[in-house]
Amino acid sequence: MAGFSEIIGQEHIKEHLQEAILSGMMSHAYILCGDEGSGKKTVADAFAMTLFCERGEAEPCRICHSCKQFASHNHPDIKYLIPEKPDVIKVDEIRKQIINDVGIKPYSSDHKVYIIPNAERMNPAAQNALLKTLEEPPAYAIIFLLCSNELMLLETIRSRCVMLNLRPLKDSQVQEYLMEKMQIPDYQARICSAFARGCIGRALALLNDDEFAELNREAVNILKNVKRMDVGEIRNAVIRISELKLGIPEFLDYLFLWYKDVALCKATGSTKGLLYAEEEITIAQAASDSSYEDIQKIIALIEKTKRREKANVNMDVSLELLFLAMKEN
Repeated sequence: MAGFSEIIGQEHIKEHLQEAILSGMMSHAYILCGDEGSGKKTVADAFAMTLFCERGEAEPCRICHSCKQFASHNHPDIKYLIPEKPDVIKVDEIRKQIINDVGIKPYSSDHKVYIIPNAERMNPAAQNALLKTLEEPPAYAIIFLLCSNELMLLETIRSRCVMLNLRPLKDSQVQEYLMEKMQIPDYQARICSAFARGCIGRALALLNDDEFAELNREAVNILKNVKRMDVGEIRNAVIRISELKLGIPEFLDYLFLWYKDVALCKATGSTKGLLYAEEEITIAQAASDSSYEDIQKIIALIEKTKRREKANVNMDVSLELLFLAMKEN
């Protein structure tokens, strides 16, 4: 069950919300902004569970009637907006699930909490409809807007909410969570945390993601064999990478982290501390075969290729140039 103690990091947000609950000085509306998988819903759930807990403390007790209702997803005063389509929240859905309901007083407590995931997907009509409620909310209503990009919300909505930004976690925090809480092997936890961008939810999604496993296999195959590949094989590899569903940015991240391992091994003469520790023999050989300048040249080229990808440059040509450079250095 969600409680503030289960949230990794985000101390600034936990302290703010816990103090608000204990003092009774809650805002009528909050925007929780953070990347996908950063824990926005977990924070909103922790707030709601703690607010309604019958003990009235900074953590939910998990044993009172209210906490048990929350755990069974059956608390009458917690409402989650559920859109019909995943890519848009329409005005009728805001009216039916939020506006029409907010006029009804709480059933079993002093407040009602409304949680709107992916709030930036509200179309303009939906946002304008919600704005009226935000301007004159009932004293018992508390609305959480969860979003990844607050700039997609109307400025008039943003100005009427308390903005709370979730910060990316350190890779070490994500890795520790995966290893201690999820019992994930250290090598797998290291790789998933490196690609999680500071989001535990993203790391958990990657654990059983077949597309991520496919990207790993393809990247390792190229890294191990690129020096022996001819131009035709390189072009075929480019085609395979372009067809990966997970995306070219993730593939380039994989290459970048690999060559950072090679650079570390070259600089220290040791394989200790490698991200891709299970490939330490291959990485050590690459470090031995390349000069430090050549390794840095490849890293710089990978970063340049990442910038070109963001600029929508032809990536087939960019990847082919990158692989040729990897082959020659």
